[in-house]
Amino acid sequence: MRRQQAVRSTSALIALGVNKAGYREVLGLMLGDSESEASWSVFFRSLKQRGLSGVDLIVSDDHLGLVKAAERYFQGAMWQRCQTHLMRNIIGASPKAERAAMVEQVRRLFRSETKQEARAVFQEMATRFEGKAEAVLEGGLEAATQVLVLPEVYRRRLRTTNMLERLNEEIRRRERVIRIFPNDASAVRLVGALLAEQHETWLSGRRYFDMEAYWHWKRTRAAPEAATESVRSAA
Repeated sequence: MRRQQAVRSTSALIALGVNKAGYREVLGLMLGDSESEASWSVFFRSLKQRGLSGVDLIVSDDHLGLVKAAERYFQGAMWQRCQTHLMRNIIGASPKAERAAMVEQVRRLFRSETKQEARAVFQEMATRFEGKAEAVLEGGLEAATQVLVLPEVYRRRLRTTNMLERLNEEIRRRERVIRIFPNDASAVRLVGALLAEQHETWLSGRRYFDMEAYWHWKRTRAAPEAATESVRSAA
């Protein structure tokens, strides 16, 4: 967009969520630098000031600024690294002769039922493959398998940022027609109108998740933690 008498690249920071009833919502929009911790911090702070709370899981790509800001403003929330983006990084770091085999094994890892199974598959891969791709996978393994602690019914949809990517495609389709926005307000009007429409569609449509299994999982997970705290207090 045009800023200070020059055309400057600008990012639209967007957050989507699934509410307690299992419906998807558009949580917010802000223009900024998608790589900057400062921009994400301002965005996340604004969401919390507007009432966002109870965040259990954040799904995103491995933007360093985003991850650091999330750790600060949503302490205690799990971070799930998008498996699709990690797969692309692994393929890019793999020798061409090994890419097909590497993709097959990574998909097998992502189909694991537990974190322990995922680590076992990784150890097999480490023995078979050596090089940069292995290092990329090892660095992202823990974050990319966070969904494995959730009930199985939620894992497929929460292991990637596909929900957001599909919405991004609709935004880009409209943005390409304009090419250069004259100012910030014009971009917010266009993108905001699309997000508002999508928000209403989601809230008035079918539920994204049946949350009954999730709340049961939350209760059963909290029980052992409460028991542990009681033991510590008694000691």
